[in-house]
Amino acid sequence: MAALALRSVLRTKVHLKAGRLCYSSSVPTVKLFIDGKFVESKSSEWLDIHNPATNEVIARVPKATQEEMLAAVDSCSRAFRSWSETSVLSRQQIFLRYQQLIKDNIKELAKSITLEQGKTLADAEGDVFRGLQVVEHACSITSLMLGETLPSITKDMDTYTYRLPIGVCAGIAPFNFPAMIPLWMFPLGMVCGNTYLLKPSERVPTCTMLLAKMLQDAGAPDGTLNVIHGQHAACGSCVRGSGTALHGPVHGHPGGRGAELAAGAGGACQGSASKCRVLHHLPVSVL
Repeated sequence: MAALALRSVLRTKVHLKAGRLCYSSSVPTVKLFIDGKFVESKSSEWLDIHNPATNEVIARVPKATQEEMLAAVDSCSRAFRSWSETSVLSRQQIFLRYQQLIKDNIKELAKSITLEQGKTLADAEGDVFRGLQVVEHACSITSLMLGETLPSITKDMDTYTYRLPIGVCAGIAPFNFPAMIPLWMFPLGMVCGNTYLLKPSERVPTCTMLLAKMLQDAGAPDGTLNVIHGQHAACGSCVRGSGTALHGPVHGHPGGRGAELAAGAGGACQGSASKCRVLHHLPVSVL
C-alpha cells in the first residue's frame, strides 16, 4: 500500500522557470496536499532533494505559491466547522485505524527516510516508531478530553471546565526527524477537533506525504489536514493562517525565529517541538 501511496504523492516532469534552468526532467516532484487532494504545484521555484549517500537528485519539491498557501488555509478553515462538531468517538476511530496503517507500513516509511535523509534503516524505523507512540496516545482522547467540575465552590455556585477545539493549528517540522516530529504535531491537534496546516522540511518531505495519504485512507475528512512546501514564506503562511496555535521547529532554527516574529500578537508560537507542552502553550484568551 505504501509503495502505491509513494507513487501517488510523486509525479514526473517538472518545468523549471524563473530562477532555475528551463527544462523538463524525469525526476519526480513532490505534490501539495490540499483539501484532500494531491495536487501538482504551479510554482516556478523548485528545490532539489538529494540522496545523501550518492548526492543524486531523487525528487524536487516546490516553493508553494501564495495562492496555493491561501487555498490550504481556506481548506482548514472550512473543514473546522464540521470536524470540530464530530464526536470524540468518531475522531478516535479514525486514529485507531491510522495507528494500524502506520504499523503495517513502518518499513516503507523508514525507507523513504533513509533515501532522503541518510539514517540507517534501523534508526529510521525508530524514528517512525517514536511518532507512532504519540498516535497511540492520541487514541486515549476519550479520557484526555474530560473536563472538570467543582460543585458548591460557594453558595449557589458550581464551576465547570470544558476542553474544546480552538481552530486551525499549524506545524513547521524540522529536518532531523521526518516522521517523529510531524507525528508529535498533527495527530494530537486533530483528534482534539482542530484542523491542521503542516509544512514538513523541504529536504525530507516524502515521509510526511506518505503519512498524509495514510491518514486520508484511515478516514480523515478532506481539509482536516493540509500540507504545503517551501521555505520562509511557507513558514509565515502557517503562522498567519493558523491564527491560534503554532508548533514550530527547535529554538535557534531560522524558520523558528521567523515563525515567532510572524506570530506577533495573533496567537501562540510553540518554538520547540516539545510534545509534553504542545496542547498547553496557548494564550488565556482562547481557553
